[in-house]
This record gives sequence, structure tokens and C-alpha cells, in this order.
Amino acid sequence: MVICGDDGLAHRLAAELSGVYGEHVTLVVPPARDRRHSPAAVPGRAAALLGRVTGAVGRATGGNGGAGAAPANGGPPGGPVRVVEAAEPDDETFTEAGVGHATALALVYDDDETNIHAALRARRVNPRLRLVIRMYNRRLGQHLEALLDQAARTGADGTTAAEATTTVLSDADGAAPALVATAVSGHSRVIEAGGLLLRAVERPRLAPGERDPDGARTLALLSPPRPDADGDGPVMLPDEAALGRAGGRGRIVLETVRYGGAPQHTSRLARWARLARLADRSLPLGSFFSRRLRWALAGLVAAVCGLAVASWLVTDTNPARAVYLSLLDLFAINNPAIGEPLGRQLLQLLSGLLGLLLLPLLVAAALEGLGTFRSASALRRPPRGLCGHVVLLGLGKIGTRVLARLRELDIPVVCVERDPQARGVALARSLRVPTVIGDVTEEGVLEAARVGDSRTLLALTSSDTTNLEAVLYARAVRPDLGVVMRLYEDRFAKAVYRTLRDSHPQARTRSRSVSYLVAPSFAGAMIGRQILGAVPVERNVLLLAAVEAGSHPGLGGRTLDEAFRPGLWRALALAPRGPGPATEPAPGHVLRPDDRVVVAATRQGLAELLRRRPVPRSRSDAG
Repeated sequence: MVICGDDGLAHRLAAELSGVYGEHVTLVVPPARDRRHSPAAVPGRAAALLGRVTGAVGRATGGNGGAGAAPANGGPPGGPVRVVEAAEPDDETFTEAGVGHATALALVYDDDETNIHAALRARRVNPRLRLVIRMYNRRLGQHLEALLDQAARTGADGTTAAEATTTVLSDADGAAPALVATAVSGHSRVIEAGGLLLRAVERPRLAPGERDPDGARTLALLSPPRPDADGDGPVMLPDEAALGRAGGRGRIVLETVRYGGAPQHTSRLARWARLARLADRSLPLGSFFSRRLRWALAGLVAAVCGLAVASWLVTDTNPARAVYLSLLDLFAINNPAIGEPLGRQLLQLLSGLLGLLLLPLLVAAALEGLGTFRSASALRRPPRGLCGHVVLLGLGKIGTRVLARLRELDIPVVCVERDPQARGVALARSLRVPTVIGDVTEEGVLEAARVGDSRTLLALTSSDTTNLEAVLYARAVRPDLGVVMRLYEDRFAKAVYRTLRDSHPQARTRSRSVSYLVAPSFAGAMIGRQILGAVPVERNVLLLAAVEAGSHPGLGGRTLDEAFRPGLWRALALAPRGPGPATEPAPGHVLRPDDRVVVAATRQGLAELLRRRPVPRSRSDAG
């Protein structure tokens, strides 16, 4: 397996394939002076990031092709990782990394153009290569998939292995649903797994003698409110004994969503929500003119109406002619009322005076309306009285996708971005989302976003320290504010989480790593199986995948209830071979070797199910 990248996702992916699946990995990274994250030893750091002390990962510098080093402390060996330093993924770099005889290549550079050029070059070098490409542009990614798959079918030798596929993935698309679900309290996480809709929700602990409803399965026990030891983290895929010892822990429960038809009132609410979104995106007519100008125009209209009524009464003409004459006098285009009754002459003089007052008002209205049109495409400021919204920090790739998802759910958002040319600023402008341009570390920026009246702060900038500083400042303004931080370093995130939780126990505090959330999907695509979905559990992840029952003795010949190994995997349903939804078999159905099973598994459990030379677990993991 070859991985080419320049940021944290490449390191996470290398650790995933090496430390979990036991694959031989070559990691191509820029030189240390150009590297966005430049650790002294990339493989060792990546393995530590996963929190799995499974033994030393082999270290080698570019081009020596050495095997893995001996395990430290007598631990079991993981797959060796070889590091190649190269400024760009050119033909020479691919030759040194061994792309010509590799099984899979992941191109996870942060720049779409770099990944496209490298993918075209790699397909030419090795038509049988399984390609996994990180791209932000969805439409371009679909076209690239079709192009590279066609190139694989027409390779130089005329034949191509079935594994020579191309998969385009987006870390922003993969992480956005989990980040939004974490930020919005009570919002369910829905995953489509083999045509089956599964919803992961957080539930309180079961009372003695209470059982989950039909179709619900406990996936994980959350960390206790006040852990007594460093090891008191979440319990993944617990058995009955672990559930009995749950104490006051909350649970993540997976429920099957069954569609029974939308009720009529729900459809009406949906239509009203769509109309509200359209009204919110359109230019508000009330903002054309200031309040003072609107009142002046209203008074002028009332005066014109009064003059028309007076003209009707004085001249004894029909109302339509009276209005017409009043407008002619107002705009000074009527003949002088010489020789007419005194009342008519006085009304003409009053109309002329009113016309003089109308002229500056019309000029002011035109100038103000023109200014409104010019600023219609400008960023909105947070309106007065706004409360219960989500404050989103950072409008980069991840923040842009999160913003789009929040608006799809009709959740009020206020964005904060330092760079006015950032990727998500244009989206915020088109959606008419209030946006504050400024450095979040400067005083007054978060106040301008009305963070004190918000319900959640989503800190998604690319800097851990900036996210932490923003959270600490927001907590000083409002101690009970819910916060979700994007943090890369696991140890740093763990220390921050525990400190904030102990300092503000009444507030919700969460930390997420984008690379940690999406690395399983990239790894699954590299080994030839698409991960169906992922359920984040604090800083861990449960994976949903469809596997062959005959791929492991723990599945074949067992029922769904028996195909369960605590802490590793749990069978959920049968996945169809063709189109159609996944099904739950009849009670007592024994899984046949050719059955495709939808399973929920930890990283280690999925590695064992796929029989990808899994790294043996240490004694502390064997529990």
C-alpha cells in the first residue's frame, strides 16, 4: 500500500493500514521543511495517534526499502512503514515508492489538482492499481472516477484485474454529518447501510429490568461522568455483563428506521420550511429603505390622500379626477388655477409645496435603494435578538460542508472567518448567513457573533490552539455553552476535554478529529471494500461494513445474535446481492458462507473479519 499526502490524513491512514490491518505501507510525504505536520518520525507518531500500543512500527527513510524494526518491549509487530520524502508525486517518486507493483495507492494531498495529476500518472504506471483519491470537488471527482476506470479497462496489456478500481472520497463530506450531529443536541445520526436506514442516538442508561425496544442495539457505553482512571473511556460493543456494570453511563444505541409515510402535517411543515428558506435567501424588501425614510414616505402618501379628498370635496368632481388633479399639482405639471375658486387655488399651492418636499425624499429613496442593491451580495451581520444559534468558526473545506449541512437542516448559524476570500464565504453570502470577518482570537469578534446567546460553538479552524483559545474565551463569556472542537492531537484533545469537563461539568464538551473520522473510509477503500458508514463515539469510531459470512468463522454457521464478539463486531442485518434494502432474517436463520452481512465493528474487529493480517491484540486489549 502506498500513501501520498501532505497533512494529518496521510499519517492517520498509514497508521490505520499498518497498525490495524497489518499492511506493508510506503508513506510519501514532502520534505520536512515543506511538511504541514513535520514530526520527527512519521510512522511512530501516526501509530501513537491511534492509541494502539501494538508494538514498534518499522522505520525507514526514503528509498532504503528496509523492513520493520524489531518490536519494542517484546510487543507484536505491526506492518512495516517506509517513508519516502519527495516534493511532488512524479514518476521518479512513484518508482522509488514501488507504485508499479503496489496493490493500492491513496492520494490524499490537500490540493485537488495535485491529486488529479498524480492519479493520471499512477494509472499509466500501473493499470492494475487500486486508486483512492481525496477530492473536494464532487462533480469533478465523479468524472475522474469514470475516466480512470476506463483507463484501467484499456490498460497496456489489454487485461486488468477486477480490483483495479478508482474511488474518490472527500474528507469534508465524510466528517460533516458527524460534526453537525455532535453540535446539534438531540439530532439523530442516520446511516444508510446496504439499503437499511440505521439511526445512532444517545440514550440514558437502562433501568434495572428494562430492555431496549425491538430493533435497537447498544453499540457503545459512553465514558462515565467522572472517570476514576485514565482508562475509563467508552466501551465499544458491550455484552450483557458490561451493560449490567454500566453504572451511570449513557449509551449509543443503533435503531432501524422504518418509513411509514409522511403525515400530512409534516408535509405542510416541510413546505413552509422551504418557503421560509426561499424568503430568507431573497432580498428583504423591508431593508430597501431606513425606518425614518419609510415613515417620511408614509406621511407623504397620507398627505397626498388628504389633498385628493379635499380636492374632491372642494371642486365637487368625481374621486378619480380629484386624485388625478392632485397628482398633477404635486408634480407641478398642471395649469395654474387662475380664475378658479379660492379653495382650488389653495389646494394647488399646498400640492406644490408638498411636491417640493417629495423631491428630496425621492432622491434619498433612490440613493438608499441603490445602496441596498449594492450591499445585497454583501455579508449579513447577526441580527438583533438572535439566540439559540450555532456559531461556526472557520469556513475552510470542512467548515463549508458543515455550513451547508446546517442550513439544509434549517439550523440558524452565525459564521466567523478571518480570511474574507475563504472558500465558504461565498456560500455564506449566497445563503444569506450572518458572517463576521475577523480573527477569532481578537477581542470583540465572538461578541459580534453573539456567542453569549448561542447554544453551541463549533470551532473548526485548522489550528488546535486557535480552536482552544476560542472555546476558552467563549466559556468565559458563557460557562454553560456547548462546544465542539476540531483537535488533531489525541493526547492534547484528551487533556483539553477532561479539563474543560471538570471545569464546566454542566456544559457539553466534545472534541473531534476530521482525519480520525474519515481514515477508516479511506482504509476500507484501499483494501477493496467500501465502508458503509461510521458512528463516532467520543474520539473513537465504530464502522459499518458489508462482509461475506464465509470470510470468518465468527460469522458463518451462526445466527445474527450469535455472530457477536464483544468489543470487536456485531452482525446487524443481511445485505442484498443486488438492488434492494438490507433485511433482518427470520429468527434462527443460520448465516451461509455466501451471505453478505452488515456488521458494526471496531477497527480491530473489521481487520479480523476481513482477514487482512490483523495485528494481534495486546493483553490489555484482549479483556
